[in-house]
Amino acid sequence: MRHKVGYRKLNRTSEHRKALFKNMLNTLIKYEQITTTLPKAKELKPKIDKVITLGKNNNLQSKKYLFAELQSKFSVDKIFKTLSQRYEKRNGGYSRVIRAGFRYGDSAPLAVIELVDRDVQAKKVDIKKKTEDASKPPSESKTKDQDKKTKSKK
Repeated sequence: MRHKVGYRKLNRTSEHRKALFKNMLNTLIKYEQITTTLPKAKELKPKIDKVITLGKNNNLQSKKYLFAELQSKFSVDKIFKTLSQRYEKRNGGYSRVIRAGFRYGDSAPLAVIELVDRDVQAKKVDIKKKTEDASKPPSESKTKDQDKKTKSKK
């Protein structure tokens, strides 16, 4: 019997599980909202809350510990500079899990895990702006290459 066993194994080895949660923590810190399966989201919630609580300490020891856990300088900087300031007066409950239906392929229950009072623009961190790409004139080297191709075909 598995009475009072503290976590889900998620059909993974301990190393795989550790890497999975490290990656999920980094993406949750970066985008502030991710969609995953419900059991993974429920296991991730206490982990992200502990990470943000450590970030509120703002000392060297907690910074080194967080870098050892997350192995991402961007994530550690965002925790100490942005998230710790945002949740300064909150005593816990920095994230929420919202059920999001069932996945089409295998009917697995899905959930959205997000930070409370999240920044909506954080989801668009990796998206390049179209205005920058459209404003650049087409390079002349491409037209020269196309001219050479048409001449060689004749």
